Amino acid sequence: MLNHRDKTMLKSLLLPGGVVFLVLAVFVSTQWPALSLPALVFAYYASLIVGLLLAWRFHSSRVFFALIVIFLSHQAVAHFSMGGSFSGSGRSALQAVGLLLPLNFLALSLMHERGFTSSAVGTTSLVLFIESVIVFVVGNTEASHPAPRPHHSVTPAAMPAYIWAVFATVLIILLSRYFLFRKPVESALLWSQSAFFLGLHFGGAGRNAAASFAASALILAASIVETSYALAYHDELTSLPSRRAFNDALLRLQAPYSIAVVDIDHFKRFNDTYGHDIGDEVLRLVASKLARVTGGGAAYRCGGEEFMILFPGKIISDVVDHLERLRATIETSSFHMRGNDRRQTPRGPDRRTKRPRVRTQAGRAIRQLAQAPESSDLSVTVSIGVAASGTAESDPDRVIKAADTALYRAKHAGRNRVETATSPRRIRTKTEEIA
Repeated sequence: MLNHRDKTMLKSLLLPGGVVFLVLAVFVSTQWPALSLPALVFAYYASLIVGLLLAWRFHSSRVFFALIVIFLSHQAVAHFSMGGSFSGSGRSALQAVGLLLPLNFLALSLMHERGFTSSAVGTTSLVLFIESVIVFVVGNTEASHPAPRPHHSVTPAAMPAYIWAVFATVLIILLSRYFLFRKPVESALLWSQSAFFLGLHFGGAGRNAAASFAASALILAASIVETSYALAYHDELTSLPSRRAFNDALLRLQAPYSIAVVDIDHFKRFNDTYGHDIGDEVLRLVASKLARVTGGGAAYRCGGEEFMILFPGKIISDVVDHLERLRATIETSSFHMRGNDRRQTPRGPDRRTKRPRVRTQAGRAIRQLAQAPESSDLSVTVSIGVAASGTAESDPDRVIKAADTALYRAKHAGRNRVETATSPRRIRTKTEEIA
């Protein structure tokens, strides 16, 4: 059964690119809706222009140049297709575009987003210019021995096997990069390339090809909106949903439900001792485990080292075992720390530590961290407080407050444990189990 993280990733892969491609497949199969060729051409140019404007406004140079690649490829096919001929210059143009477009999409996927800096724009523009000249020269060379213009309707074009191999290889790489980075741009490049290739399959002319090119541009334009949504509702460092997404989820909650507050033990001292780069790696490690929480929970990063987990339709007895399993998984996950990354001057006390009597225990833990050998494997632990809705306490803010109180109790009881809002729980840690 898919967890919340996997469902979100699959949803992001299919929306909106997969849906647009499905609509395109229905159109080319059934010719419904009955749109005229001028209407489809208008849709193509409208999607192209809107996408370029959005990409420029949101400083997305990769999507901007992907749209430019689509435009140049379409112009080459339209200029040399000779009304749908698949011989001579028309065949050369189709094959050149079929080879260059996926390679360009792959290069754009591998590029780091640098906005519209002069170096990024100049280099990419120069490459596209050289490619355009090559396609123009090849097409005109073939055009010097033109084939007769056909008088029949456009039929599907036969692409060489090596071009299909390049297309499939790039498709697999883009899909792998999406599952690795979970970025809307990777998904958009994948579906946009597929839609454009469908247009090439139809010879680059006619209603089916026009619809394919329009869908290709529309998918990239929509990816700008998806990227903006992801930035607004997801934490960029951990890829978990952010506090804004958490607040939206609270509005949809209906009793019964449980809310768990998760806090990384001694994170601020750990962060100040070893540096913020190591601290970020710790956050990513913990977030990757939280994203796979079982029991139907959904994890959110709500700020700093604090995370929330929502369990819709669950009471405390339903989620405690899942939270304990999560705590143990994080405790037993080693974190590899490179040497010479430690900062010697701590910046402040643990946010969750209120009582002076726990300073000795906290200081001992930090001294142990500071004395760790170079390139050592360190373990990270978390404390968890959980509360559930009820007839008298179903307001999410009250449930969060109760869970936060349980978290303070877990901190003051020694950390690395799960506490419920109903009654204290004694959780054996890994060290105690071994002893």
